[in-house]
Amino acid sequence: MKGAVGDAASRLELARGLLRRMEDRSDRSDAVRPAPIGPGEDVGGDVLPVAAPLRPLLPAGGLRRGSSVSVASGTGSTSLLFGLLTAASAQGMWAGVVGVPGLGVVAAAEAGVRLERLALVPRPGGDLVAVVLALLDGMDLVVVAGAQRAGLRGQDRQRLAARARQRGAVLLALGAWPGADVELGCSEVRWSGVDRGAGRLCSRQVVVRSGGRGAGAGRRAEVLLPGRNGAIDVPAAAPVPVVAGHEDTRVAVG
Repeated sequence: MKGAVGDAASRLELARGLLRRMEDRSDRSDAVRPAPIGPGEDVGGDVLPVAAPLRPLLPAGGLRRGSSVSVASGTGSTSLLFGLLTAASAQGMWAGVVGVPGLGVVAAAEAGVRLERLALVPRPGGDLVAVVLALLDGMDLVVVAGAQRAGLRGQDRQRLAARARQRGAVLLALGAWPGADVELGCSEVRWSGVDRGAGRLCSRQVVVRSGGRGAGAGRRAEVLLPGRNGAIDVPAAAPVPVVAGHEDTRVAVG
């Protein structure tokens, strides 16, 4: 039992240590930090930027502070996550990633994520909630994975979402997250680059769809995830994102 307590303390100290290093390395004059949000205050006007191809999928064209966003697991989910982090990290925002031991930092860098603005807690163990709560106190965006594996309950999700709202941070969940403001997922995957069994895979075209209580219905966009240079991009002559059920009339969203 004593060893288990020690492990829990070490994981929390890791999260707090990441926050201390973040504060030591960050120049407060040019970095935007999440500010606590008081009861009844509205954070809807405070939006973190995302890569341009994803803007039509999100309310206000970005990630609203205080919101929760889920990215469906499966093909393209990690690349989609990088696309949600690139623009914010390039503008000095800090992101924490919890519960993704296999995260490829090289792929993240190729996608445009600023690694010096990325804090990793790959194995939070049974302390997932406590670690995420600690990071939400100081990070602009916090990614959490393995919620089902960790046995996260509904009240745990509500507690994390409430802390994100209070702190003006964005909670990004990899995998199912009931009650998320925005839900994103990839489908219709097509790889390019291989010609008659020769050559190498260069890019992956997917359809990204958004839903959820805060996103509106039927938004979709065709994107390269990743593109040929590793970052998210749009296909050549890509169609305008449309509302589902209106593909023939090409009704633009966003």
